[in-house]
Amino acid sequence: MPAQTLDTASHVVQLALTPIFLLAGLAQLLNVFTARLGRIADRAYRLTHFVEADRAELHRLKLRSRILDAAVLLAPLSGGLTCCAALTIFLGALRNANAGALLYALFGGALVCAVAALAAFSIETILSGRGVRAQFVDATDALDK
Repeated sequence: MPAQTLDTASHVVQLALTPIFLLAGLAQLLNVFTARLGRIADRAYRLTHFVEADRAELHRLKLRSRILDAAVLLAPLSGGLTCCAALTIFLGALRNANAGALLYALFGGALVCAVAALAAFSIETILSGRGVRAQFVDATDALDK
């Protein structure tokens, strides 16, 4: 390992820690995703135990769970790529290697996965809102009869 000054080493640590803040946000997103999956599972469980289960609602719940599955897979992938980006910063500094292209690819991939996870979550949230509004319509129609 080449001799490095304390300033250089502390700069490398600062650079490597910067993308790690993305991990904290991703961890919070995963908590939200899993909580929503749990609510979907609970609702589906309740619906399947009724003789007159609403097939359309079960279909919406299945679609929502699949979209959340994608978000749950993309968020950790983004986290893994973020960790690889931080590791690339460290290893590049230790070896005095020019790993810029790899760093851009890893961190860029992490951001793409994070954006895709957020997009999947947004779609699931929109579907959830539509389902709630459909229940309101059904309830008001039943009250009107």
